[in-house]
Amino acid sequence: MLSEKQKLVLIIFLTIAFLSYSVYLYTFLPYKQRKISEQCVKGMDLWQKYNCNACHQVYGLGGYLGPDLTNVYSKRGPEYIAAFLQSGTQIMPKFNFSEDEIKSLLAFLEMMDKSGKADPRTYKINKDGTIEY
Repeated sequence: MLSEKQKLVLIIFLTIAFLSYSVYLYTFLPYKQRKISEQCVKGMDLWQKYNCNACHQVYGLGGYLGPDLTNVYSKRGPEYIAAFLQSGTQIMPKFNFSEDEIKSLLAFLEMMDKSGKADPRTYKINKDGTIEY
């Protein structure tokens, strides 16, 4: 069993280690800020307006009725996605999107596709706890 003094030293050590690592993560690691086009922002607004996340996932987060759409742009292509958006399916309703809305949603899905891979099996965990994909 640890004495009171040993417990205090351990708590102080863990607190300092946690704070030091937090400062390191948020201060020294490079952060790539991407420029997002106006059309992509409109696509993101449509994604939220029609609550696409209720049925679809992005990076595995969201509903499970439809597929994960994180990397659908590179896997299926814009024509395939546009066909689904125009016609719907038995499960996905037809939203009657305009051509501009479809282009905006495609821009949003392309941006999500370029942001990384959705399959966690492809991630590499670094020694400092960060993840490469």
